[in-house]
Amino acid sequence: MAKRVLVTGAAGRIGRCLAEGLPAYGHALRLLDRVPIEGGPHEAVAGDVTDPAVLARAMEGVGAVVHLAGIPSTSASHEDLLTANIEGTYRVFEAARLAGAERVVYASSNHAVGFTPRADLLPADTPVAPDSHYGVSKAYGEALGRYYADRYGMRVASLRIGTFAPRPPLPRALSTWLSPADAVRLVHACLTAPDLTYAAVWGVSANTRNWWDLSAGRALGYEPRDDAEAYAGELPELDPGDPEYAWVGGRVVES
Repeated sequence: MAKRVLVTGAAGRIGRCLAEGLPAYGHALRLLDRVPIEGGPHEAVAGDVTDPAVLARAMEGVGAVVHLAGIPSTSASHEDLLTANIEGTYRVFEAARLAGAERVVYASSNHAVGFTPRADLLPADTPVAPDSHYGVSKAYGEALGRYYADRYGMRVASLRIGTFAPRPPLPRALSTWLSPADAVRLVHACLTAPDLTYAAVWGVSANTRNWWDLSAGRALGYEPRDDAEAYAGELPELDPGDPEYAWVGGRVVES
């Protein structure tokens, strides 16, 4: 168990979910975001992940980092992503190394491989095929994580996250949904897996209609419990010819 876990981008949707759920697994958290986080039970640092002084303060005494900070939009421009997702991710990995943090859980995305045709149970280490500048930025973070694992011996997990939401919002999400409870289980597994070196892992729940192979996550101890099929009666069926069905990244490939 890490002595303290830093969560960047902690005011975002996944960050708030982890701040609520990880303590039940025994993790002490420090939260970092540009937006001040006040009134909660955790230590909090306000500032930008591109600021080395902010990161040095946030990393003090930290054993692991969950890096969520960044722009999560496939329509974002290269210029915007360059600072938030490229420079920011480099700064976080480097600050973690300098602080002696041994483990980083990096929030990647299915869009890092979005131009991959959909197939049954794609492996989590499917080669990168970004569908957008956002996907490129996430592929960069994966490559950077692999570099820090190989060069410096850090333990790094890159989570290729599907559709994170309280419930599946669209028909595609019957296959790609990651529930809040399973997101906590996944990150906990990556924070504690004794054999982690570098791994790409699908961020997805135990959906009956899963397109993605969960074996890499299960090898780290991730055992998802939620299934989007419980909501299938609320959503229409996808046409196999629809880009939302035909590609890992969905309709983004046509934009």
